[in-house]
Amino acid sequence: MIVLTSLSQLAAWINNHALFANLPIWAYALLTFIDTHITTTCVTLYLHRAQTHRSISFHGAIEHFMRFWLWVRTAMPTKEWVAVHRCHHAHVDTAEDPHSPIFYGIWRVVIKGTGLYHKAAHNQAVIEQYGKGTPDDVLERRLYTPFSVLGPTLTLITNVFIFGMWGLGMWLIEMAWIPFFAAGVINGLGHWWGYRNFNTPDHSRNLPGWYWSILTGGEALHNNHHHIQNSPRFAMRRGELDPGYWYFRALQSIGLAHDRTEGRAAAA
Repeated sequence: MIVLTSLSQLAAWINNHALFANLPIWAYALLTFIDTHITTTCVTLYLHRAQTHRSISFHGAIEHFMRFWLWVRTAMPTKEWVAVHRCHHAHVDTAEDPHSPIFYGIWRVVIKGTGLYHKAAHNQAVIEQYGKGTPDDVLERRLYTPFSVLGPTLTLITNVFIFGMWGLGMWLIEMAWIPFFAAGVINGLGHWWGYRNFNTPDHSRNLPGWYWSILTGGEALHNNHHHIQNSPRFAMRRGELDPGYWYFRALQSIGLAHDRTEGRAAAA
């Protein structure tokens, strides 16, 4: 009883000192969705299309913003994420694939996908073989990688300072978003359920429904991606949506992003 009373008093104190602790519930929901959508966008554009497959590149300011945002929202070092994903493509849907539902079973990947990711991310052989070409500057070596957990901690502190106890709930959703949608939905359902536009030598699927593409920034079009892995655009059929590509094109139109496949095509 004493503990509950103390926690209640602490929550009241936090709300009394927070900047925006009395917004309507819909406002917190909207802000959380915007926050998680920015995170998803950074994952699909920076980690996936730019770093892993080298199909696009960004102005230094945009790249550093995405690196910082991913640090405070996911604690995922770039080299680890890239290495695990490249390993996935190299051994897709085999025993050496870090997170194939064909090998591990769909429910293990959906529910425990984060654990499978971390197992591969802590395999130094995987990191060294597949993590080449990722940022290796002072920020990565001295901050983002060795103090990866500090990022989400800063997010928790700022969330509570700004939104009070609502900020704690927002933080929990923000921290669970990528582990669920990337490690669970895309890595799991994306190789188990949905439709196929292309007969790729794996079990990749496109998740049906526009909402999957909105929630994942276009990553739900997984079979399309496996068909042409270094394409900046994942939507390949009428009616398919790729928000990540829309954002890339917007940045490209003002000179803040570039399509690297155009340069390679011109050189060829």
